[in-house]
Amino acid sequence: MAVRRAEADTAGHRIKKRVHRARITLRRSGVDYFRGDGSDWIALAGLFATVPVICALTLMDAVWCAPATLVLPIVAGGLLLRPASLLALYAAAAAALIVESLRLGPYEEGPGRVTPGVVLVVAACGLFGLLLAQFRTRVGVPWRRGGTMLFDLRERIRVQSKLPGLPRGWHREMALRPAGGQSFSGDFVVAARTHGGRTLEVVLTDVSGKGMDAASRSLLLSGAFGGLLGSLPPHAFLPAANAYLLRQDWDEGFATSVHLVLDLESGDYELFSAGHPPALQLSAGTGRWEEISGQGPLLGVYGGAQFDPVKGSLRPGDVLMLFTDGLVETSEQDISEGIGRLTGEADRYVVGGFHGAAWHLIEAVAKDVKDDRALLLLCRDA
Repeated sequence: MAVRRAEADTAGHRIKKRVHRARITLRRSGVDYFRGDGSDWIALAGLFATVPVICALTLMDAVWCAPATLVLPIVAGGLLLRPASLLALYAAAAAALIVESLRLGPYEEGPGRVTPGVVLVVAACGLFGLLLAQFRTRVGVPWRRGGTMLFDLRERIRVQSKLPGLPRGWHREMALRPAGGQSFSGDFVVAARTHGGRTLEVVLTDVSGKGMDAASRSLLLSGAFGGLLGSLPPHAFLPAANAYLLRQDWDEGFATSVHLVLDLESGDYELFSAGHPPALQLSAGTGRWEEISGQGPLLGVYGGAQFDPVKGSLRPGDVLMLFTDGLVETSEQDISEGIGRLTGEADRYVVGGFHGAAWHLIEAVAKDVKDDRALLLLCRDA
């Protein structure tokens, strides 16, 4: 025991313990800084050190290292530092400009001097960086995590919009195109298989607005609707969704939605609609498309709304299409013309099958439309 204690108290062992504690402290500091929870002194110290280096290089050769090079630590500080630390960095940059101006002489004497234009450029970059830092502080999300959070949200929406697998004899696919090629959309889908997997419930919703303007509301509603789906009887889903929207008290808080309840064994279905464009069903027997639409008002307009379903059946070879108004309605054409164009394009897939057709239909019908577009296809194999 005495020998072990003596070994533990050796200088080498004490140094190893101190190094280990220092590594843990530095690692925690780095993690906290990456998350935006820790101090920014490391970045501030690094940027502070670059200011005299840049100043010295400018004094050595102002042609290759111009005085305007000081904008580099200022721009980096706008992305990394908090407003208070940023002001300290600005003070150091201003002092460096003053030193350069005194050592290089008046700007009238030749190139490579501190001109009024250089001062204006450095000041403008500093103002822009300060605005960024203040906005970041107000939001509470540092730039290092902001992009990661948006990417994570986009992936969660994409995963949540995936349709569950269907039994043999059924095919399903969905395509969603946000407005302007953005990553976020005001259209979303939630789906689940209920009653032991026998029933497929799908909800396609179009939130008011488009693209990034509707993305936050779309994200909130998709989570809420996903929690309601399968937890309530089918006839109670849209009333509950309507009540939820009304409680949000948004200025632009309405949405259209369609709720499909499909029996995967018999092919019978109920379609509930809340101000949504009609669904389209292709009958394999006649080869004609028929509009299917339930009765109900927009979500989020008034309480106590009733949503009456329409019933139908998908026989072998039949196809059901659900879509949002961005696919069939624009300022240049009304919804009936858009539906006619959509069914005309869809007829091209009747013979060969609709596998992979959803994306191509959006490309053919509404490729350049500046609105969110979503299309859902459900096919029962012949």
